[in-house]
Amino acid sequence: MKRFWGYLSVILATVFFGISATFDKIMLQDMHPLLIASLTYTIAGVFLFSIRLSPLKESILDIINKKSEAETFISPKDYLILFMTAIASSVIAPLLYLEGLNQTTAVTASLLLNVEVLFIISMSLMIFHEPFKKKDILGIFFLTAGALFLATGGEFLGILFNQSFVGSLLIILASFFWAIDTVFSKFLSHKRDLIWIAALKSSIGGIILFLITLVTSINLQIPLSMLPFLIFVGIFSIGTAFLLIYIAIREIGSARVGSIFPLAALFGAIFAFIILGEEFNIMQLSFGLLMLLGVLILYWEPENK
Repeated sequence: MKRFWGYLSVILATVFFGISATFDKIMLQDMHPLLIASLTYTIAGVFLFSIRLSPLKESILDIINKKSEAETFISPKDYLILFMTAIASSVIAPLLYLEGLNQTTAVTASLLLNVEVLFIISMSLMIFHEPFKKKDILGIFFLTAGALFLATGGEFLGILFNQSFVGSLLIILASFFWAIDTVFSKFLSHKRDLIWIAALKSSIGGIILFLITLVTSINLQIPLSMLPFLIFVGIFSIGTAFLLIYIAIREIGSARVGSIFPLAALFGAIFAFIILGEEFNIMQLSFGLLMLLGVLILYWEPENK
């Protein structure tokens, strides 16, 4: 049953994160990427802290930690990891991602996020010295080939002068910093108060991004029509997704979460096609599926006979 809730949590997180690319693209028409990032992460922090301060806190934590041996103590080292992952995933990554999204389509951006798995594998090899298998070469090749095609649109000549390529490169860099968060979040996923951890991570990002927004004198005007998108992305695509990912990592492990989360890319492309009417052609679908196949190969473990 624990595995069921783990799988359900990560699938819900992929849906919430997948639709955020479409809503972010809509907001980018009238708002600066930095303002969007600062507001959505601040909203996520406020939402999570509101839950933690409410009478529902203990009931929710009891449900989250049911039959789990969760740790109640959070050490200074844990807070250091939390701050590091917050900077990577709640400050640097969203800035790169939104700026990249501003220069490419939501479909391409969503599919390119699959390359995060490549970074996760590389970091695991370097940091945790996990064994490297021959099959991993094929998986990495599929991921690289798919990312290269989506980043260049198949036009490999003159890509350095193509604005959409710059946007794709920013998306890939954002994936790198989100991969840092995924790799190190396993150290925090066994804590009992996951609401507190997710709230801090969101708030750290929101506060830092908002301070940068003030310093850079960006227009702070928020069109009323954008509020529903800001609230949805903040509450569900960031706040709730953070919490769900921590739960999933605890119940089924970071490897399985990593293998499933790229579904967010497919959901993102589908939402962009349905809501924004963006092109989602056979070639994009094929290379998107090629990247997903690469993910499956990387994480597939044959049963021992």
